[in-house]
Amino acid sequence: MFKSQEERRVFGVSCFIEIQYCKLPESTKLEKIISVKEVSHWENDSLYVSGDDMNLFYKQYKDIITGGVYNNGKSGAMDLCGINFYSRENADLIMNRIEKEKPQEYEILLRWLKSGTDYIGFYILGV
Repeated sequence: MFKSQEERRVFGVSCFIEIQYCKLPESTKLEKIISVKEVSHWENDSLYVSGDDMNLFYKQYKDIITGGVYNNGKSGAMDLCGINFYSRENADLIMNRIEKEKPQEYEILLRWLKSGTDYIGFYILGV
């Protein structure tokens, strides 16, 4: 996480996967949730995975973070080049799997997910 966008810029890497809370109202239709124009980027409370660590992240979490909905409405494996939306129910399942499997540095993601239980879900926004 970065406290500000300036801190992110100073970090010196511009390629990130952003893991972001979906802050839309609970009544929002899925079509709107996964719409490109509804998704903002570079939120200060997001988690960021450096592009340099993208392959390691995918290897560690590809079997844990599953069932996301893509921008085209289809669902499948994590897409590190697009929009992936995970509902609150899916996030709960993911948290349980993370706690059980304990991948490398899992505490950071698990703590972040637990902090977002008031939201309708989360996104993984690919590079």
